[in-house]
Amino acid sequence: MILLKSIPKVDKFITHKAFEGLSTSLITKISKKIIGNLREDILNNRIQNIDENILVSNVLKEYEIITTPSLQTLINATGIIVHTNFGRSLINKKSLEKAIQIATSYNNLEYDLNEGKRGERYSHIVKTLQNLTDCEDAIVVNNNASAVFLILNTFAKNKEVIVSRGELVEIGGSFRVPEVMSQSGAILKEIGTTNKTHLRDYENAIDEKTSMLMKVHKSNYSIEGFTSEVDFEEIVKVAKENNIIDYYDMGSGHIIDLPFNLSSNEPSILEIMKYKPSLLSFSGDKLLGSVQAGIIIGKKELIEKIKKNQLLRMLRVDKITLSILEDTLNSYLKNELDEIPTLKMLYTKIETLEQRASKLLEKVANICICEVIKTQTLIGGGTTPNKKIPSIALTIEHKKYKPNQIEKLLRKNNLIARIENEKILLDFRTIQENEIEKIADILKKIFESVN
Repeated sequence: MILLKSIPKVDKFITHKAFEGLSTSLITKISKKIIGNLREDILNNRIQNIDENILVSNVLKEYEIITTPSLQTLINATGIIVHTNFGRSLINKKSLEKAIQIATSYNNLEYDLNEGKRGERYSHIVKTLQNLTDCEDAIVVNNNASAVFLILNTFAKNKEVIVSRGELVEIGGSFRVPEVMSQSGAILKEIGTTNKTHLRDYENAIDEKTSMLMKVHKSNYSIEGFTSEVDFEEIVKVAKENNIIDYYDMGSGHIIDLPFNLSSNEPSILEIMKYKPSLLSFSGDKLLGSVQAGIIIGKKELIEKIKKNQLLRMLRVDKITLSILEDTLNSYLKNELDEIPTLKMLYTKIETLEQRASKLLEKVANICICEVIKTQTLIGGGTTPNKKIPSIALTIEHKKYKPNQIEKLLRKNNLIARIENEKILLDFRTIQENEIEKIADILKKIFESVN
């Protein structure tokens, strides 16, 4: 029990000079926890003496762990451009700098400078989207799942929405179309079969309870073989003939034609808009290459009804999102596509990727076994399911480490790679040019000490 009497008092312990300049409240909280654990260890005969320096060190370590930001930068060497786990699309630095100016100043978020009265926050992106897509009106919410829910809740509460069975998708985070429809108040009416849906299935399902014909992008899978689905153009025609709403949840919409013949099965937003649809929705942070947002475009009278839905206030976006999104959309308008990192990575030529891989090879060839190879990767983020695109990778091997050991060592240094054919691959489709030197330093740090 003598040892118990030697336990430092918290109020005195927290005045230690090592804690000067740190948060007193957090140091106190940590100290109480660590001193409490110390008391338990003494009572259970787990320690025989008390070293105050060790206690101070433990408190400082815990303080650092708690106050170190959990959200960190990574080097994405997986080759997946729109990586859902890595924050999806990269935001252009210039766009972010403009947003910083907006966010750190008073601004006209909801103020009409011409009229000198209250304005509407969505007006900042409407003009740009109108010029870009020929839509009548537009609105933005915090993601495309919100857009889907809001549209269904606005137009189909206690009414039927007709959807093909082959499009009742589940995406990441267990987001299921049938469950979202149910929670929005809409009544799902399934048509067709898993692999085949015909135009007559839509026509035969329409009755007085029908409010909408909905098409859903199969974001993370494809159905191959004996299949058929109805083009959205035909769905629009049937909807207009029956005076009901047509709606396409595009998931990841893209503005321009995609390389590697990807657009053959993935019509762009501009192509879909030629059909004069009622409503489209798509993500801002996928192939569009901007910030997280759910963008809804379509008929003005329908957008006006969405604006009157009380749920919109819970789902609306802030000034930073609007600023970045507007800047990205302006890059499309001005044909400055190199200002959009997602598109820049997608369109980078194989020859350029080879040059970058060779540059890294020269820097690390003496510390590990490596080779520049041709490979394939996916765009990711629920876009172009199962469609691979060409890429270049640097393989990494070492006689003292297995691939999974190397992968773990790289990951500890925030470099995320993939394993393929028992080799580590650093895929240059997603490695930025300014990251080559950083990767070389990481590899040297890992391998030079064991060679």
